[in-house]
Amino acid sequence: MHYWRLDPADWRPCLEAVLAMGLPLVDIYLPWSVHEVAPGKLDLGGSVGSPGDPRLDVVAFLRLAHDLGLHAIVRPGPHINAELTYFGLPERVVWDPACQARGPTGQPVILPVPPCMFPVPSYASEAYHDEVKRYFHTLGAELAPLRHPDGPIVMLQIDNEGAHFFRDGAFDQDYHPDAIAQYRVFLRERYPTLDALRLSYGDVARVEGDDQLRFTNVLPPVAFASERLEDMAYQLEWAEFQEWLLARSLGRFADALGAAGLDGVPTCHNFPMAQHTTPLNAARVGEVVDLVGYDFYGGASEGARVSVARRASELSVRCDGLDVPAYACEMGAGFPPYFPPLAERDSIFTALTALAYGLRGFNVYMAVERDRWIGAPVDRHGRRRPFAEVWRKLCAALDATEFQNLHRHVPVRVLVPRVERRLARVTHAFGPASAALMAVAGRGPRESCFEHEFGQGYPLALESDTFVRAFEQALDARGLPWALVGGEDRDISLRGARWVVCATSGGFAPALADQLREAAGRGARVTIGPRPVERDGSFVRCAADLGEFEMLQTSTPATADGAVARAIEELDLTCHPCDPDGIHATVHHDAAGVARVAFVINPTSADVVAHVSLGSDGRWRDVLEDDETTSSAGLLELRVRPRTVRMLALVEP
Repeated sequence: MHYWRLDPADWRPCLEAVLAMGLPLVDIYLPWSVHEVAPGKLDLGGSVGSPGDPRLDVVAFLRLAHDLGLHAIVRPGPHINAELTYFGLPERVVWDPACQARGPTGQPVILPVPPCMFPVPSYASEAYHDEVKRYFHTLGAELAPLRHPDGPIVMLQIDNEGAHFFRDGAFDQDYHPDAIAQYRVFLRERYPTLDALRLSYGDVARVEGDDQLRFTNVLPPVAFASERLEDMAYQLEWAEFQEWLLARSLGRFADALGAAGLDGVPTCHNFPMAQHTTPLNAARVGEVVDLVGYDFYGGASEGARVSVARRASELSVRCDGLDVPAYACEMGAGFPPYFPPLAERDSIFTALTALAYGLRGFNVYMAVERDRWIGAPVDRHGRRRPFAEVWRKLCAALDATEFQNLHRHVPVRVLVPRVERRLARVTHAFGPASAALMAVAGRGPRESCFEHEFGQGYPLALESDTFVRAFEQALDARGLPWALVGGEDRDISLRGARWVVCATSGGFAPALADQLREAAGRGARVTIGPRPVERDGSFVRCAADLGEFEMLQTSTPATADGAVARAIEELDLTCHPCDPDGIHATVHHDAAGVARVAFVINPTSADVVAHVSLGSDGRWRDVLEDDETTSSAGLLELRVRPRTVRMLALVEP
């Protein structure tokens, strides 16, 4: 709910409508550009001792929320997007050359977005960080007294979708002088000596000044230009640096909020759609914020289901490993006007599918109508539209089933090492067109990366993607629960795995190899393919020995299906197959192992009578449609309309 976009007289009815939907928290952006009246001076609606715009009295708004019994999540930016011009950043900051991100030739990086394209800030710019710190300092004096338990604020979001303002191509930015200085710091931390740097980068690295490579004159690559695998470290470590830079910058924002008095409550950061194509690294960001969450938007289709399944399952198993909730910082309810139109059924399909694959909490975005948004369930005067009743029923069902305490057993993890994601980023073939755009459209490395073979006899960036897709389809066809694992070197997402399927094109971080050995030590089967591992995470040749694991040197669907069939039989894995093809089901159990909630997903255009193997019998109630059905002999039969999801709660075993 965006308080500054509403008449203060409507705050109370809108907040009461939020409560009536069963939502116990209100999430707000705090727009820097809207509140700033002069550098270092904010209009907070008169709460600083002088008359101001009552729409901007965020303190009064938060106190009202507190009086009504709501907690609050506050997102002060600095970047908030919110479909604001300049994404909520002051115009003076955006147009300050010292703050602007730079492209390979030193030009400002322009974001072509409605209603006004603008140059984006650099996450490395010291001038930008100075401005942010001043803004937070002014803001903290007003908000610090409103932290829990004295006030409603229970969480703070650090920045917003920190993927370089959607100009996230590997060679799109950031060549700001401060970024290059930090790149050199990163390399000093990575390489113990100058000789080690020269051995790795050889004669491929760009240098500033004289011809001899040093830490003080090394320059980043400006385009993909490697001809040999031996030269890939220079490219891949630039992609890794971008991950390091973003995490470090978000950590600086968090420190600035803490120094302003806004400490003592959890922090979070939200990852956008197709986050795997960006420099956002959940393991690194998770070291500087308490909770990494994802944003979910999309339609009702099989492609959308696959995308949500991958992202929600990846988020869920990572959060399980950290003992924190899998949270959607934005669960789309409606859409901005420059999105393709999304119907209400699209929004609820996405929400239910994300819950089916492991999500445990969400922020309805937007719950309350405002400008530059279409389809919110509550209008700007607090009147609930029919769509609000769907959200109310869903929230009531989540409470009644204690869904936050249920667990989806996921015995299979499909592991994509981080190096594969970096490889896809640096070999992206479509220049300034972000890989994220293609990923949202359901396209991956097979459709978007250079087909370079580097003398290996296979296109490096494509093989592992083909391997992953073959296994995903084979696992789905047999109803065997699986989760994608992002493969960060310091990952904790393999806990509870019975079988780990790891895709690699031949490079592997030693730390990730240790993670696989630990999983195997806990009894997990490990399968690697389609290429033998002969190099490390920067594709430097090393003496990797993963011979103790099963190796599959093929990416065909038949090979994947055979491996899945063997694993089901030999590991005695529980499946939830569905009939007809194209229907999918997930089951969520309580601590005693009793199936309490089941989701049946029909992403097709057909109205079907589905038969689902639940593995248990009982009477089930559809939480949104208020009808009941019974499973017998472990099999459930029910009608599922086109492009819908049914959420069933166990009424009686």
